[in-house]
Amino acid sequence: MRESGGRGQGPGRGAGGAGSQGGPGAARRTPGGPGRTGRQGGSARSEGSGRPASPDNPPRQPRKRPDPLDLPFGPDDDPRARPSRDDDRPRGRAGAQSRDTGPRTPGGRDDDRPRRTSAERDDAGRSRRAPGERDDERLRGRVQDQDDRRTLREGRPGETRSRGRQDDDARARGDRAGDGRARGGRDDDGRARGRQDDGPARRARPGERDRVPPRRPADGPRGPRGGDVPPPRGPGRRPPAPPRPPKPPLVLRLGSPRRRVNIGLIGMTFVLSIFAGRLIQMQGLDSKVYEAAAVDQRQHVETIPAKRGSITDANGHDLAVTVEARELSIDPSKITDAGVRAKIAKILAQQLGKSEQDMAAKLARTDTRYQRLASDVDPLVASRLLQASIPALNAKKTYRRLYPAGDLAGSLIGFVGDEGKGLIGIERTSNKVLAGRDGRQRVETGRDGQRIPMTSSQRTAPVNGQDVRLTIDRDVQWAAQKSVADQVKKSGADSGTVIVMDVRTAQIVAMANAPELDLGNWRSAPASSQINKAAADVFEPGSTNKVITAAAALEAGMVTPDTVFEVPDRIKCYDQVLRDAHAHAAESMTFRQAMAESSNVATVMAARKVGSARLYAMLKAFGFGSTPGGGVPGAEAGLLPDYRKWSGSQSCTVAYGQGVSVTALQMASVYQTIANGGVKIEPQIVAGATDASGHFVPAAPGKQTRVVSETTAKEITTMLESAVGEEGTGHLAAIPGYRVAGKTGTANRYDAGLGRYDGYTASFVGFAPADDPRLVVLSVLQNPKNGHFGGQLAAPVFKDVMTFAIKSKKIPPTGSSAPPVRTRAGE
Repeated sequence: MRESGGRGQGPGRGAGGAGSQGGPGAARRTPGGPGRTGRQGGSARSEGSGRPASPDNPPRQPRKRPDPLDLPFGPDDDPRARPSRDDDRPRGRAGAQSRDTGPRTPGGRDDDRPRRTSAERDDAGRSRRAPGERDDERLRGRVQDQDDRRTLREGRPGETRSRGRQDDDARARGDRAGDGRARGGRDDDGRARGRQDDGPARRARPGERDRVPPRRPADGPRGPRGGDVPPPRGPGRRPPAPPRPPKPPLVLRLGSPRRRVNIGLIGMTFVLSIFAGRLIQMQGLDSKVYEAAAVDQRQHVETIPAKRGSITDANGHDLAVTVEARELSIDPSKITDAGVRAKIAKILAQQLGKSEQDMAAKLARTDTRYQRLASDVDPLVASRLLQASIPALNAKKTYRRLYPAGDLAGSLIGFVGDEGKGLIGIERTSNKVLAGRDGRQRVETGRDGQRIPMTSSQRTAPVNGQDVRLTIDRDVQWAAQKSVADQVKKSGADSGTVIVMDVRTAQIVAMANAPELDLGNWRSAPASSQINKAAADVFEPGSTNKVITAAAALEAGMVTPDTVFEVPDRIKCYDQVLRDAHAHAAESMTFRQAMAESSNVATVMAARKVGSARLYAMLKAFGFGSTPGGGVPGAEAGLLPDYRKWSGSQSCTVAYGQGVSVTALQMASVYQTIANGGVKIEPQIVAGATDASGHFVPAAPGKQTRVVSETTAKEITTMLESAVGEEGTGHLAAIPGYRVAGKTGTANRYDAGLGRYDGYTASFVGFAPADDPRLVVLSVLQNPKNGHFGGQLAAPVFKDVMTFAIKSKKIPPTGSSAPPVRTRAGE
């Protein structure tokens, strides 16, 4: 029974035990001598005597060292088959002494010394090499051991066992050798047994028989642990190349988790530093900027529209009012389906009175988020559309302008555009008073545009507009408009105008045009109907201008109403021959008779006595060539050339109203001056307005200017009264029971489109009662086709309107009759 070597005592690590004898193949025959026994004695790890090996107390296995190459082995590899490098070399001083004891051979070899195995020699050689070469040697040795273990597992006879199993067997035989061998002594019998036992256990491989490893000198230095130092090479002997190890299997090696964690932490730190820097910028450096931007994005200013003031007539009847309405808008981006858009466009067109094409075009703009559909929708219509579940339809409270009188004084009143501003007429000239001042409200809204509840808001209340009261009378306006419209239609005229003015205040009671603008449908009305012709259209007045020539002659004292003129039916003025309207033989005619019969020749004769300068001055005094005041919308100044620029014939034609242009408003103002005793008052159309509290504040009276003396005015009145008599040209303007003074006018009409004279302008202007004038009425027909004389076409209109006006104003007749006057020469 063999005994395993115990752990000896000794200095340092302790006395070395008996060395393990060589395993299979340890005793090799070399050409120079007998085989070498395996090396003896590993060093003990602790002090104390060795313990005998037994089944209950097996020999202690050497501790496994970590593999620096970390080579993977298969699951079938036996860990006990790996060689124990700690026990393959002698440890401690006892081991060194055991190698030095014993006789040496004559050839310098220590025959009694156990021979080292090939693995020991390879380890010793590797110890003298560089670290990289040592790793290669270790790799080859381990691959060789792996092949040996695989051979043993497959059960092939004659194959070598693993180097680890050989070392264990050697240790077991060394333990049985006794204590003497544990103290470093040599035992020939033990060596012999070791060689005898180990010889048949291992057979040399085919490649190992011819390979003789070199010996290491006995007194040479010890190599590192594990047998990495090979023996020194003998002279002339080159160790055979080690067998080429098989290529290790490809192993997928993962990176170090610590490296991955470090890289991840560095990346996260970098990203977080960017976020932190951005946070510092937003919350610290630029906090005020972003705060202001957020407030601007969240807060919106809403305009609170002010209610526009009303326009009424002199008696307070509404001519233009403002009522509550809805402004409809839609978000086309929310309606992406073309079929749905077509259906919605059809519904909107039917309810809003718009064209289906316009609605479809607005809905097709899906790149926008706001399209205004209408701004003056009736609340009931808007409610029906909202209940129809039309997507993205919004309604906003607003106001719309209504004109309950329709076309009554349409061009005078005017209308308001979509933006709430007056465009023409009184709506435009009095826009500041009517519009008021819109309010503002700053609110916070969300992303969908809805107001965020319980948020702060700033509200500036709107200031509603003031009501404007006009001087016109609705009833008289209606009568004037109807009368002139009927006559325009009857005579085939292009247009007609009627003005009714209060003599004492120059307030305009009626200002009618035909055709008139329908305010309920002003968008589709022609542009010509939007002009207030009574104040804007200029024309040559004709014979109605003769009163200014008469006033100039009477004021200058050149003539009197009874001055007699020898009047032919024509007169030459420079290169022109001027004629009366009717051919007649030369006759004696008083100036009063000349005015009654509207003689052009007699008027020219009186004007020559006055002179062009005085006549021009009188025309200017009556307001020709200047814009009348009083705020009448669209009023024009007319055309009055300087007398120094008059042509030869123009100095004659201006006397009876040719070569000078005026408006109907200017001519009505001339007769208001005569009827008012020679005092001219600026015409007025606005009677006043309400203040903030709703009280009516009358407008300031018009500027008054005396133009002629009261005597001259009365003399002209008597002459005008004669013109309405039975022998006058305006007898169709006579009103039974009332004394009427007036003058007819028939003038060649200048057509600006044609650039020449074409057609006529028929007119009549007068006042009543003549002995106590209250109202002035002027009627004008432009380019009539059925007749052209003023006494024939315009006088009847005057009569109808004046009759209605004096009844509406309850102006009683004076009851007096016209005084007897001399109308013909010789009477």
